[in-house]
Amino acid sequence: MDSLFETNFATLKLLKRGKVRDVYDLGEHLLIVATDRLSAYDVIMGQPIPQKGKILTQISNFWFDLTKDIVENHLVETEVARFPAACRPYSDELAGRSVIVKKTVPLPIECVVRGYLSGSGWAEYREKKTVCGIRLPEGLVESDRLPEPIFTPATKAEKGHDENISFREAAQMAGERNSAEARSIALKIYDRAVKYAETRGIIIADTKMEFGLYNGKLILIDELLTPDSSRFWPMDRYRAGRPQESFDKQFVRDYLLSIKFNKQPPPPALPEDVIIKTSELYRKAFLLLTGRDLKLN
Repeated sequence: MDSLFETNFATLKLLKRGKVRDVYDLGEHLLIVATDRLSAYDVIMGQPIPQKGKILTQISNFWFDLTKDIVENHLVETEVARFPAACRPYSDELAGRSVIVKKTVPLPIECVVRGYLSGSGWAEYREKKTVCGIRLPEGLVESDRLPEPIFTPATKAEKGHDENISFREAAQMAGERNSAEARSIALKIYDRAVKYAETRGIIIADTKMEFGLYNGKLILIDELLTPDSSRFWPMDRYRAGRPQESFDKQFVRDYLLSIKFNKQPPPPALPEDVIIKTSELYRKAFLLLTGRDLKLN
């Protein structure tokens, strides 16, 4: 299977390399390329996960289309054949894994919506019976469905872990109006996505969204409802009271835990079977959610 670990487009202006995405400045717009890099415990693994970037891009595009009546998003062009002329020398590498987007001023917060009790939310609940300061009922167990979805913002960390914060802290960072609008939109998107995913046999336990200001208007940016930004659980195997199987990089995390990885660079080499299985899980999530074949070129 084909893979792309890092882009090197000499005639384009590289703006930044994220954990997964390389971003180029095209002047009026940005070019976002999803590579096949994988980050686990905030450490970028040294080997790519074949087709991961294409899967993330095409799942995001699917959700952007499904939610465009709720909120405007940053997409300008998704078809490489219609990209600007400056991108054409790199069409083969860009195919299926890149988008042209609007330039925005991103909000300085991550907009997280949780419908189930898992991850850092479960850890906080066990200690305080709250998640991001929101009081929850007594007696919940790991992976329990919450009485209703909750908005639990977080800081954005260039390096290391995002930190959960209260809505009041989010409002101090991003402004009361922007934070309230982001909360309202994020909850509406999550509600629609959950209802759709359940018809496809998938539980969306939680998800992370990003918003930016475009001409003073709040729009949806970055990625949307992918296995990297969400917890996807197979509905037929869901059982509250324990961790769940998932369609994401948890398979890699479990391997790293099994070898007692210290969660610091450099990363260990991943066995071939772990790489292949992880790629298969990402692809299965795409096929289940969209009912489409992956666009490879």
